[in-house]
Amino acid sequence: MSESYLSPLTASDGDNIAVQDWPLLEATPRGTVLVVHGLGEHAARYGKVADVLNQWGYSVRGFDHYGHGESGGMRGGLPQATRLIDDLADVVDSTRRMMGPQEPLFLLGHSMGGLVAAQFVLRNIRRVEGLVLSSPALNPGLTSVQKALLSLLGPIMPNLCVGNGLKQAYLCRDLEVIRAYRIDPLVHDRISVNLTRYIAEAAAECQAAAAQWRIPTLLVYAGNDHIVNAEGSQRFAANAPKAMLQSQCFEGMYHEILNDPQSDLVLQRIQAWLEQQTKDR
Repeated sequence: MSESYLSPLTASDGDNIAVQDWPLLEATPRGTVLVVHGLGEHAARYGKVADVLNQWGYSVRGFDHYGHGESGGMRGGLPQATRLIDDLADVVDSTRRMMGPQEPLFLLGHSMGGLVAAQFVLRNIRRVEGLVLSSPALNPGLTSVQKALLSLLGPIMPNLCVGNGLKQAYLCRDLEVIRAYRIDPLVHDRISVNLTRYIAEAAAECQAAAAQWRIPTLLVYAGNDHIVNAEGSQRFAANAPKAMLQSQCFEGMYHEILNDPQSDLVLQRIQAWLEQQTKDR
């Protein structure tokens, strides 16, 4: 396993962002991959993925969202609608300062993190050379009751936090991964009204812009996803320009395709896409 180290980064608003690095120490990196994690988890869960990316010649960074892992903030909270993409901008700026001038930067976003990364590039907050989306929350699957509660509670109790309802048994098909998730002290199950609203509105924003997508993107997603609705990925892939977006559904896999017993199939697809993006650099 590649060595990693944790360091603090002060966000633009003065709060702490916990940053995890898996550097490539013995060679010039082909690029840097910045991991954007999902709801309730944290960047350190991506150590195995980082190890593979290091073997391919990429430096890897990750960070914990506001209200997640070892970063500051109320667990599952969201003080402003732009907080997650603002923090991502701070991490991208910090990462660029560590990179070579011609080195490409790729975002790898999973689930809610895929949604954050997609909105980030859609709004052109900072330049990145490409985007990998892993089972992104492009359709969070809110029920009509949940949507009604959002409308009711949003104006009066925006910071109310409840259980996120994540079905842990359906995270992935590796029981050891599920066991580790359940006992991980940095994992939480909180989600606020504000964060729920953000996810719903960001998903709608990205779907509406799919036909005008302008960033090279690889979309890989689970065909048997019980955490987010795979229809969101299917619809996005159908509407985005084929010159900009490649996609593949991994039938039978649960939500965390990067932790599946057959994750090597997903990683091979990511490796091939990264090779395409860096072959002329």
